[in-house]
Amino acid sequence: MRGPTVSASDTETIGVFVVDDHAVVRRGVTAYLEILDDVTVVGEAGNGREALERLDSLTVLGLPMPRVVLMDLMMPEMDGVAATAEILRRYPTMRVVVLTGFGEVERVNVALENGAAGYLLKDAGPAEVVEAIHAAARDEVFLDAAVARQLAQQMRKPNTGVGGLTNRERDVLVLIAQGKSNREIADQLVISERTARTHVSNLLGKLGLRSRTQAVLLAIREGLVNPAS
Repeated sequence: MRGPTVSASDTETIGVFVVDDHAVVRRGVTAYLEILDDVTVVGEAGNGREALERLDSLTVLGLPMPRVVLMDLMMPEMDGVAATAEILRRYPTMRVVVLTGFGEVERVNVALENGAAGYLLKDAGPAEVVEAIHAAARDEVFLDAAVARQLAQQMRKPNTGVGGLTNRERDVLVLIAQGKSNREIADQLVISERTARTHVSNLLGKLGLRSRTQAVLLAIREGLVNPAS
């Protein structure tokens, strides 16, 4: 089942869905987000299975759908890795930002392979949470620099190296790794946004990657950019 298309430009506010098995954490994040003018919490859940059920209910009832899902990794019944894959299968225009700790690198990499748009450390401050949400809503990537290099070194080897990319695709890869959206890539390369999207899709396909986040990590591993860029 595929859900309705959700675009960051369809509304003035960004709909967010919070998934965490710790009620205190979930309520704390929700309470903070609810005071922001441009963010609306449209739901929350205590595990991946509950998240899927509630997202499906929003669809059936015709209620506003989230643009961004904040997803904990370690949860009962269905963890964040499996939930990320299933959410993006059903709702491919949503963006999932993983909530993680330093000790969950392997699980984070699997979540990124399943399509997660980025990750946020659980001890991140409010400003970083907002930055991650806005980045995901713009189809940009949010990676904490402190663990990005560690993740990059442990990510699975792509089908081909960056040497298989055209010069333009390599330029696009660097711009993705610098956090540029498709529109910003188009402006910088003086091409249409549609052409920029095509280049992004082509290079991900050539590299056997499923997300822009994986592309950023590959660029870091290959030395094209550094985690702080």
